Amino acid sequence: MHGVCLQQGMTRTSSTVNFTQASTSSSSRKTIAMPFPRSRGRGGKASTTRDAVAEPSQQEQTFQRRPEDVVRSNGKEVELFALEACVKRQESGQLAPKVNVVPSILDPAFERCREVTAEYAKTFYLGTKLMTPEKQRAIWAIYVWCRRTDELVDGPNASHITPEALDRWEERLENIFAGKPMDVIDATLADTVSKFPVDIQPFRDMVDGMRMDLVKPRYETFDELYEYCYRVAGTVGLMSMPIMGVDENYKGDLQSVYKAALSLGLANQLTNILRDVGEDARERNRIYVPLEDLAKFGITEGEVLTGLVQNGKVDERWVKFMKFQIARARECFASAEAGVNCLNKDARWPVWSALDVYRDILDAIEANGYDNFTQRAYVPKMQKFAMLPTSFAKAQQGPTEEQQKGRWNE
Repeated sequence: MHGVCLQQGMTRTSSTVNFTQASTSSSSRKTIAMPFPRSRGRGGKASTTRDAVAEPSQQEQTFQRRPEDVVRSNGKEVELFALEACVKRQESGQLAPKVNVVPSILDPAFERCREVTAEYAKTFYLGTKLMTPEKQRAIWAIYVWCRRTDELVDGPNASHITPEALDRWEERLENIFAGKPMDVIDATLADTVSKFPVDIQPFRDMVDGMRMDLVKPRYETFDELYEYCYRVAGTVGLMSMPIMGVDENYKGDLQSVYKAALSLGLANQLTNILRDVGEDARERNRIYVPLEDLAKFGITEGEVLTGLVQNGKVDERWVKFMKFQIARARECFASAEAGVNCLNKDARWPVWSALDVYRDILDAIEANGYDNFTQRAYVPKMQKFAMLPTSFAKAQQGPTEEQQKGRWNE
């Protein structure tokens, strides 16, 4: 699976993370826009995602969400419900119950979240250094929760994950928002939602995205894919908005800024999907690009699974198909841009840097001759750092004159 505006790091990847101690190595990928991969525990109860879901809950099970039910739900209605809930909570300032964890325990847990974010979302992490310490910790905690969640279906133990395990993970989420964290990493998120008006609904929706991955390896239409992208990546924008906040000069509708955050999640996730077509097909028998789009360009599922490359050259049908998909992703990035400078000044640079880096992955796909079967498009490290001054300059601009007058201009 792939999976904000954590979003450079929060889009599904595939490397294994030990959340309880400093990592000693890093692996390449596979997807939280902002997905993420995989935890290997080293002892200690509930120290990793696998530990967290492997044991039956001591409480009565209340979340019996079947993956098939999630797939049949209306994605647009789900997104709108979460959007309205998040806006309402941020406007009301309502907080979750305070968690009683002493700093001597909580501080090292936040430090671990910082380490994971710095290791797996380097460019975005650098941008967070402009934020206040409290905002930094909150963003890192959300990033790590999303990464742990993603590992449920994309990690080394993914083949053992059941719907019941996801039920237990969602129950654990409810306990976090009730101020009853199960471990110290959970406590970082519990502390975050007790200080910022973050709504639980996008977190629930992300768990539903994992449920979709258990049963849905194909997407017939773009509307179906959109629903998946919202759940695994757009949700991150909703989670992070209350921490990032809006510029004091922005006088427009808060919902418009949230919609831009959703667009960034969609854009990042579509980019991930396009980058990883070959890997997903070859290693996971998954095809995320819409089947109806493939049919329009005369391409079959079987051809995607085997790869449309002959003599080192991509089939012309695939080139045309990819041009269409890349144009769609760029439209989503353009929609997202309208909202970035409406954020608080200390949040704009990390979001701009993430947006710019992810958008350049599309350029890299083009530079590879649209071959995403045998080549993996990426933005070189030096290029990422070279882009930071430009992203920083854009982040200084703030809301447009129209936005300062309360008029949204996309």
